[in-house]
Amino acid sequence: MAVLCGNLWEYNLAKVVVIDVTDDYRFSQPPLPSDLYPVLKETWMLRHQLVNRLPGENLVNGYLYDWHESPENDHDVWYVGVVQEELANQLLASSSRNN
Repeated sequence: MAVLCGNLWEYNLAKVVVIDVTDDYRFSQPPLPSDLYPVLKETWMLRHQLVNRLPGENLVNGYLYDWHESPENDHDVWYVGVVQEELANQLLASSSRNN
């Protein structure tokens, strides 16, 4: 008889913590450690090809993907930095006017 060791969902799902990094752009400051940003959302996502899917995911309404931090091992948290869409659009418009 086959015996399963552990929970299979732990191998298929990854914990994703979505953090607001808008102030980095608003105040032109260097990035902080990921665990110091405000958390907007915590969710579980399929682990398969997560690194490729993250940039296209709409994780929080009104925010755009900026970057992600992959965990060092399979059981740690993925951090995804997002920026307020309104500020991102303002910065893009401002930079296009200056060029």
